[in-house]
Amino acid sequence: MRTDVTLGEEPTPVLPRRTRPTLVLAFLALAGVVFAMLQSLVAPALPVIAGELSVSTADISWLVTAYLLAAAIATPVAGRLGDMFGRRRVLLIVLGVLAVGTLVAALAETLPVLVTGRVLQGAGGAILPLAFGIVRDTLPPKRVGIAVGLLSALLGTGGGLGTVLAGPIVATLNWHWLFWFPLILIALAMAGVAFGVPALPVRAPGRIDVPGVLLLSAGLVCLLLALSKGGGWGWASGLTLGLFGGAAVTLAAWVAVELRVRVPLVDMRMFAGRGVWTTNLAGTAFGVVTFGSFLLVPLLLQLPTATGYGLGKSVSEAGLFLLPATVAMVVFAPLSGALNRRFGAKLPLVTGILMATSSFALLAVAHDVAWHILTAVTLMGIGIGLASAAMTNAILATVPPSQTSVATSINTLARTIGGSIGTAVLAAVLSANTSQGIPTEAGFTVSFWICSGVLVLAVLAALALPTRRHRDNPGPRSETPPEPITSAGADLTRACRPWRPPAGPRPRG
Repeated sequence: MRTDVTLGEEPTPVLPRRTRPTLVLAFLALAGVVFAMLQSLVAPALPVIAGELSVSTADISWLVTAYLLAAAIATPVAGRLGDMFGRRRVLLIVLGVLAVGTLVAALAETLPVLVTGRVLQGAGGAILPLAFGIVRDTLPPKRVGIAVGLLSALLGTGGGLGTVLAGPIVATLNWHWLFWFPLILIALAMAGVAFGVPALPVRAPGRIDVPGVLLLSAGLVCLLLALSKGGGWGWASGLTLGLFGGAAVTLAAWVAVELRVRVPLVDMRMFAGRGVWTTNLAGTAFGVVTFGSFLLVPLLLQLPTATGYGLGKSVSEAGLFLLPATVAMVVFAPLSGALNRRFGAKLPLVTGILMATSSFALLAVAHDVAWHILTAVTLMGIGIGLASAAMTNAILATVPPSQTSVATSINTLARTIGGSIGTAVLAAVLSANTSQGIPTEAGFTVSFWICSGVLVLAVLAALALPTRRHRDNPGPRSETPPEPITSAGADLTRACRPWRPPAGPRPRG
């Protein structure tokens, strides 16, 4: 491994000749798909797992909550470690932890062991932020935007596959195979990353900000636990309010610490850039509606036709209704990267949010027959594909390479927090609009309008994104000033100067 150095600029890595960017992207995509599948495979099978383990619905929900908490903590921490110690190395560690957690879950026969496995699986939340950094380092600049779009699309693809495959796997085999199949794919991804992804120079060496890690972890646990369990505990209960208060105090302390330490876990100045705070607001809004769609659409599809608005579909059939959204994401996320290269991230981001807004508005006014829902979820897939890739590309165009993974991990975290907020709010709306234990049509209508309204706020945030033409070399130059030229450096500089003729009169003729 060597680097080409230009004074005043960050070294540009020169990859080994055997490195193939297409294979690098394929291995990273496989890792992202497996993580996305593990997110969605478990949810449809929760009633089956609860029955076989003889636990209550409230207890089995810890499989989702524990996974969410672990992913929220691991994502920014592992992203920062990747920026510091090498993204390939940290990605291999993350995949190793994910494999151990998946093995524990596959062998589990009790709920505590299964929850432990899900906690370890949460480390996989850092896969995509690390992958984005590796893509930026290894692929030619002209291909970065499209590659980011493809990786973003595969996150939705994996989620859709998990929803579709969960039913047949449980019906044909048993719920343990929800983890055995992904474990095989994780092993393949680890081998591919180990032998096919080059080890690149460390971008931002430094020491680990232990106080920052502890404060951020405590704050996220309090916030997400309150959002996830507040509905069952009661939103006005002392425990829920105490957790919200603890989250506010702890996260405020975290910001104060990050502003003071020399090498913070997350550089707070990074959030001041319009390309960062606008995409994080849009990411939070998309988290609300994305997780909301996972909750609302399948539930509406599975309600009995006797209700007058349910379609009476099975779990597997409801999953198939989400396939058009998955296909749309695969097509339009790379297109978002191509648009980003020509026009910048603002156009695909605003367009994607508007498409998603129209999908929820359509669901709010028409959801009685199958083609209404199919049309809406297709629009939703187009919007998510365009916007997800655009958010990541906007961040890459704003932050220096040394902060790529931590910046994209914060955007991923914003979507996770938005998803928790959306799930809590929409579940509360449905609970408040029930008849004989079944959500009423009015509950769905109000929920769809809430999602549409949240996306209108996301449009306003996206319109504040700076308008710029995307350069072939995305991202600003490093903020690190050039080192003083030593005597050896001066000799090198003199040797590299272009030749100029000596002063004096020019010869005639």
